[in-house]
Amino acid sequence: MMVKSRQRIPEIPFAAPAGTPAGVEVMSLAELRRRVPQDVLSRPQRPDFHHLLTLTAGELHHTVDFTGHTLRPGSWLWVRPGQVQQWGDLTRAEGTMVLFRQDALDAATATAARLDDPHAPALSTPVAEDAEALDLAAEHLSREFQALGHLPLEVHVAALRHLLAVLVLRLAHLTVPEGTPAPVPDETYLRFRDAVERHFVRTRRVEDYADLLGYSARTLARATLNTAGVGAKEFVDRRVVLEAKRLLAHSDRTAAQISDRLGFANASQFNKYFTHRVGESPIDFRDAVRGRTGQQASRARR
Repeated sequence: MMVKSRQRIPEIPFAAPAGTPAGVEVMSLAELRRRVPQDVLSRPQRPDFHHLLTLTAGELHHTVDFTGHTLRPGSWLWVRPGQVQQWGDLTRAEGTMVLFRQDALDAATATAARLDDPHAPALSTPVAEDAEALDLAAEHLSREFQALGHLPLEVHVAALRHLLAVLVLRLAHLTVPEGTPAPVPDETYLRFRDAVERHFVRTRRVEDYADLLGYSARTLARATLNTAGVGAKEFVDRRVVLEAKRLLAHSDRTAAQISDRLGFANASQFNKYFTHRVGESPIDFRDAVRGRTGQQASRARR
């Protein structure tokens, strides 16, 4: 459900209750429902911290960066800072949510857990052995979070961060189900992925990335297809479109300003590019994601 609002999508800062100094919070979905009204949760938002969510009962539909996901018991959802999320109906779901700031983990753990990977999947369904280990890690983390005052504060904080590290490391390195081929990212793909993340606002040409990295365009296309399942050009285009959607959704920049931010020659070129790949114009996408309808959208265009 989209909220009917003219406001841009809010950026939500981490704000744990008083007395929880580790940059980590663990709560049940029942507690979330008590704290925040459903109509507020159903609006698009852009948190600046990580969300880990797993269910014990029911079903939950959750949108992450404009892609819908269905969460069921045994699956895990990971929403990363800067992603636009939107909660579905929470009345039919029970589970646990872990919130944490990026700096709650040391640099080595953050790297090993791939905290900064913009292409990591939002939804995972671990195999039974992994699921049991994740549930145990989440339970230990939850118990320690509730045990404030049982240990000296610095020891409690250290314990929370170590238990959080176990959880995110296990979630980032799930076992691949037997019989399921797992593409192993090779150096070519990883270098291309990182280059796209750094330069997609400057160029959308695969040939430019090939020159930058010292590969042929065909090599990049093959490596990207093998790992990501799409061609190199499609990979770049998807990243550009995602950024365009984020800017349209959570900012009040005009199409011309977004066009300039993303390296297009003019707003007309950007409009054609976006409409061709999304199936609707930038302004129609903004109206839809913010829940504007009929007369509201008509007035906004004037």
